[in-house]
Amino acid sequence: MKAYLVQHAKALAKQQDPDRSLTEEGRAELGRVADFAAHSGQVNIGRIWNSGKTRAAQSAQILADALMPPLGVRSAEEMNPGDPPQVWGERLQEMSQDVMLVGHMPHLSRLASLLLTGDPEREVVRFENGGIVCLEYDGQRWSLDWAITPSLIPADG
Repeated sequence: MKAYLVQHAKALAKQQDPDRSLTEEGRAELGRVADFAAHSGQVNIGRIWNSGKTRAAQSAQILADALMPPLGVRSAEEMNPGDPPQVWGERLQEMSQDVMLVGHMPHLSRLASLLLTGDPEREVVRFENGGIVCLEYDGQRWSLDWAITPSLIPADG
């Protein structure tokens, strides 16, 4: 089973937009990452979960448009920046279908650390806005499979 952890794309500052919608740059960068992931043939997810915050929901939709998960996109609780990672750590271990989580820092970093080392405070993965981190569970332990960031995929032109 694979879990794809995605930090939402770049968003507007709260002073510019209280809802923190995605910037045009963020949309473009995540669009390139999503297209790359879709064309790689490596990402086959059943559903995309997001925190429900505007920036995560918009990011999840960009990913869904490219990856076309059969169960679509849904928002979920316990995915906000300060939420404890243990809830999703347990949920992921019970899932059998590959899934993508679109959320926020530090929650995603703490979740990755919890899964990989058992210690949510031991940072082992650095996330980048609009990047995907792929973790794989073999039934006993989690491992880092791969990661892709917008800076690795050049813009056209």
